[in-house]
Amino acid sequence: MTTGTGAPVKTATARLVILTLAAGQFLMALDSSVMNVSIATVAQDLDTTVTGIQGAITAYTLVMAMFMILGGKVGALVGRKRAFMIGCVVYASGSLTTALAPNLTVLLIGWAFLEGIGAALIMPAIVALVAGNFPPERRPAAYGLVAAAGAIAIALGPIIGGVATTYFSWRWVFAGEVVIVVGILALARRVSDTPPGRRPRIDLVGACLSAAGLGVFVYGVLRSDDWGWFTPKPDAPSWLGISMVVWLMLGGMLLVWVFFRWESHLVEQHKEPLVDPGLMRNRQLTGGLTMFFFQFLVQMGVFFVVPLYLSVALGLSALATGVRILPLSVTLLAAAVAVPRLLPNVSPRLIVRLGILSMLAGTVVLLAALDTDAGGGIVTIPLLLIGLGIGLLASQLGAVTVSAVPDEQSAEVGGIQNTVTNLGASIGTALAGSILITMMTSSFITNIEQSPAIPPQVKSQASVELQGGVPFLSDTQLQDALAQAGASAETTHAALDANSDARIDGLRAALALLALASVVALFFVQRIPTAQPRATAK
Repeated sequence: MTTGTGAPVKTATARLVILTLAAGQFLMALDSSVMNVSIATVAQDLDTTVTGIQGAITAYTLVMAMFMILGGKVGALVGRKRAFMIGCVVYASGSLTTALAPNLTVLLIGWAFLEGIGAALIMPAIVALVAGNFPPERRPAAYGLVAAAGAIAIALGPIIGGVATTYFSWRWVFAGEVVIVVGILALARRVSDTPPGRRPRIDLVGACLSAAGLGVFVYGVLRSDDWGWFTPKPDAPSWLGISMVVWLMLGGMLLVWVFFRWESHLVEQHKEPLVDPGLMRNRQLTGGLTMFFFQFLVQMGVFFVVPLYLSVALGLSALATGVRILPLSVTLLAAAVAVPRLLPNVSPRLIVRLGILSMLAGTVVLLAALDTDAGGGIVTIPLLLIGLGIGLLASQLGAVTVSAVPDEQSAEVGGIQNTVTNLGASIGTALAGSILITMMTSSFITNIEQSPAIPPQVKSQASVELQGGVPFLSDTQLQDALAQAGASAETTHAALDANSDARIDGLRAALALLALASVVALFFVQRIPTAQPRATAK
């Protein structure tokens, strides 16, 4: 085997390289899911609110989205391997700060800022280092394993967070990340790197425009649950009667447009841009990026909906919820590893199409199976199908995007690729959550109004107070709230039935939206090439 630079690499060394890079990807993805099951505990420990902890999670995504493109450029400036290792050190510093955080402010500095900056350096470097350490024909397998490591981290996150929170402390999760980083740094010496040639110029104006545009857009998407997509929720900010979410998204897109106009201006002046605008005219690259966007939109939407169903609707523990999600990891890893190994010459377009169809089938099967009387077992087959689809996509898309450009642009493509995936993940989670709450609110109010067991004054009060959105509550949580309000046994029973039906309606609506996104993705599969990248790199 040879690296992208032509140096021979032994199989054992190649395994260490892929282990190192996959471990980095695993670590980056772990934070996206590991603490979702521990939000209430973290809030209590830090003497803050659940909203404050959710804000820290949101800020982590926001920092990554803002600085991912710049992180790819820094890799080209100082070297991919050095950027990877610097990012690991910054990330470990953030993890240690988070583990020791006495309050929300310190948590934000460690988790959102330091870890976000570290991730923005690490993730583009991973893409470039795969390209630099594996020849084109071996890259689909390498990218498949790296992507699979990230998706598995998301699936295992609830188990890891549940075990740590239940038996130890949530702080041990972040302390454990520091240990993992030390191991990654020890293994990273086996990773080959192409030394940077000429020192590229950092386009500071472009960096500010891209960070501001992406940051404003993603912030608007992430606030949609609280503010409403178009019609503002009660007490939510608005302008001209329209939710600020719309204005933030429009403002973000305008800044991104200005960014690309600025980059085109630099090219016309024969100066070096932050991102070459010509990349967006590359059909293969934009096809791969589009598939990445839809993959993460559906993937993160599913990872939002399924744990809600298992942990809230069914009342399963954090540990039991994580166990139920494990089947997804099995088929994901199997597909990501087996397809490049057993079918090295298969058409990437065919595999990507099958992957989208498998995700669509799993989403539709889950949508059809959801019912108020269903148990946790109904998610097994759908998650096997969805995991298979993600694994099929993971086995191809990384190689598709990087092989579309010369190897020296791989870090730049890595920054764009990770920006697109973060954007897809943010929109997928926000859309699924927004549709779920909107449909559940409508269904709950309708069920309350149609129930003869609920007094008219309660119906009128509920219609007014719940217009802003019904919280996704378990039966136990609702029962406790009704008991504190002094509701009668008959009213409580009727409200529990209404809540149970409304939860399922909301979950079905969210899954229907994700299924629609999968169908839309099929229209863009034609941009994926039909032939695997070959040893003659571009």
